[in-house]
Amino acid sequence: MVFNGPVPALVRVFYAARLKIRLNIVFRIKKNLEILNMKNTSLILDNYLEKAIHDKKNIVEILDYLLSEEAKTKKNRAVENQIKMSGFPYRKTLEQFDFDFQPSINKEQIMELATMRFVENKENVVFLGTPGVGKTHLAVSLGMIAAQHRYSTYYINCHNLITQLNKAHYENRLQERLKNYAKYKVLIIDEIGYLPMDIHGANLFFQLIAKRYEKNTTIFTSNKAFSSWNEVFSDITIASSILDRILHHCQVISIKGESYRLKERKEMMSNTNTIVNNLFESGN
Repeated sequence: MVFNGPVPALVRVFYAARLKIRLNIVFRIKKNLEILNMKNTSLILDNYLEKAIHDKKNIVEILDYLLSEEAKTKKNRAVENQIKMSGFPYRKTLEQFDFDFQPSINKEQIMELATMRFVENKENVVFLGTPGVGKTHLAVSLGMIAAQHRYSTYYINCHNLITQLNKAHYENRLQERLKNYAKYKVLIIDEIGYLPMDIHGANLFFQLIAKRYEKNTTIFTSNKAFSSWNEVFSDITIASSILDRILHHCQVISIKGESYRLKERKEMMSNTNTIVNNLFESGN
């Protein structure tokens, strides 16, 4: 509608009424988005609608974009919450792992584990090796991937695990605590063998392994060879029973190499020596 002269008052009222109706609709849409907890859609709605109108998008394209963005945001938020609740000591990825420094590791085997097929098959994974070779890094990396795939995942140090189970035992809550640890699709038990365990602790550990046996996946790290696990668990019979259940459906990755921490320390010392030498040379 085009006017050569002044816009009639009735027309101005008409357009003002239409604008008010549109604003009311947008307000109602945003309230409904709030009720539906669609925070991202509410956040991007105004700017996107302006662009969509300019680009002459149809209603199906608009809905497809808004719902896709909302779903993506919700998924990312859920993954982040899963990672936060998993108890990881730090965040590590396989991309950060230096496979060249540890040539004893079969990288293809690790990348196969990253597909999470072993979780679907309820298989266990054991990383063996001396301190500092990257066992925890790999275990946490796989745990991170499991969390990203929305598998319930939890990390715990072996000593802390036994402490928690002992506490639950004396508080008459052992079965409740065992049930809690048994429910996770992926449980990471780190540093088996670093600290001594008495017979009672070994029995508690066995009960947890028995509850998870062939039901869920457990990832273990240890600095002790399997032949020394009877010393770790203070009893050869308990150790044999634990190993029998762990190794029945299991991939064992033995890492033979230098410690990353010693490598970093050597590099730091080398850099320090270089700096000191350069200072002496510049002073002369």
